[in-house]
Amino acid sequence: MTDKRSDDKKSDSSSANALWGGRFGGGASDIMQRINASIDFDRRFYRQDIAGSRAHCNMLMAQGILNEDDAHAILKGLDQVESEIAEGRFEYDASKEDIHMHVEARLTEIIGEPAGRLHTARSRNDQVALDFRLWLRDEIDALDPALAQLQGVLLDRAEEHADTVMPGFTHLQAAQPVTFGHHLMAYVEMLSRDRGRFRDCRARLNESPLGAAALAGTSFPIDRDMTAGALGFDRPAANSMDAVAARDFAMEYLAAAAILSVHLSRLAEELVNWASAQFNFISLGDGFTTGSSIMPQKRNPDAAELVRAKAGRVIGDLNALLVVMKGLPMTYSKDMQEDKEPVFEVADTLTLTVPAMTGMIGDLTANTAVMEAAAGQGFATATDLADWLVRELGLPFRRAHHVTGSLVKLAEDKGVDLDGLTLADMQAVEGGITEAVFAVLGVHNSVASRVSLGGTAPSQVRAAIAAARSRL
Repeated sequence: MTDKRSDDKKSDSSSANALWGGRFGGGASDIMQRINASIDFDRRFYRQDIAGSRAHCNMLMAQGILNEDDAHAILKGLDQVESEIAEGRFEYDASKEDIHMHVEARLTEIIGEPAGRLHTARSRNDQVALDFRLWLRDEIDALDPALAQLQGVLLDRAEEHADTVMPGFTHLQAAQPVTFGHHLMAYVEMLSRDRGRFRDCRARLNESPLGAAALAGTSFPIDRDMTAGALGFDRPAANSMDAVAARDFAMEYLAAAAILSVHLSRLAEELVNWASAQFNFISLGDGFTTGSSIMPQKRNPDAAELVRAKAGRVIGDLNALLVVMKGLPMTYSKDMQEDKEPVFEVADTLTLTVPAMTGMIGDLTANTAVMEAAAGQGFATATDLADWLVRELGLPFRRAHHVTGSLVKLAEDKGVDLDGLTLADMQAVEGGITEAVFAVLGVHNSVASRVSLGGTAPSQVRAAIAAARSRL
């Protein structure tokens, strides 16, 4: 017996496309079909495409544009198409170009002529814009709890190490003592802003383009508010040309993703540094490290390195979409077929990098003794000394800065840290210095004194953790 679907495929590839080919007498060349087809990647829109078709069908029926028998047949047929795709029983064919044509073609095979009525008062232009917004909204909704989980792990580790002293750096030079908890809390704040950017993006994209049709709207008496509400949008897009031409929602998502990826990359860089033998601030377990094929002693922080590297992909994908869109006139151009793959790649990347970072933070062991020893190196309490001179002796800060610099040089010449100088050494530089100065030269005293809002004092760190937990 001849397989009808197989025959249809041959017919589609050898003559004009059955869904849009009335204007064309001959078929597309093989290379044209290959460059024109997007089904290899836009098939992931299938749930959104079918959801949009259901909403459109119900609206057409409610408006009397589509009779109830045809509408019910379409809705039942769409259920079958969705089941076939979800269960892996669906056959894809590049000659049908995209997911919209695949769904409509299969619906036609299932229910016949009524399937052709579904496309009344819409175009693939508003259809793909709809699918893209629905899909991206789902991705943002799935990403937010993953980011919240990463923040939760950071908060747990920050609370555990609210008193753990480590060096804080500027220019990768030891600057002032801080606590490990305070350091981790900086990334909690960054991630809060990242989540805010994605929420803002979601709010702006949540307008329905359905009903804009090709670009000018439609003469049919459609109800765009009905379809927008059915699909969970806040409102219909106000301008039909903008509805099909806009991709700023995708660019905004990629921009937010690029900033997030930079934050993840910075944290990954710190993990790589801290896990090195030269720092030895942390140890990473077997779950997120690899060995060397030749050096048996190695434990490589490959997960962190890959998170760091994948930021380059995300930044590149943002740049790619910006370049695609920068020269396009209103409204739809086929160039916009290239808008999806960068977004898909970024979404897939974030499903790896965010959980990987969550796992690494949860898995690491802080080498607290090493951190504390390092916190006292490099004259890290010099600023505390300068502040003491201002506070206790009333010196102008610039004078205190000069005195402290002279004491640092003296300590360097003697091969000791600041607290290794004698009182006589200090008084030779500034006669007013008393024995009380040594109280501010210890790293624990240093961090405990930083009680300004947002400071590194353990009391402030714990307050920041409590505030963050309440916020989250």
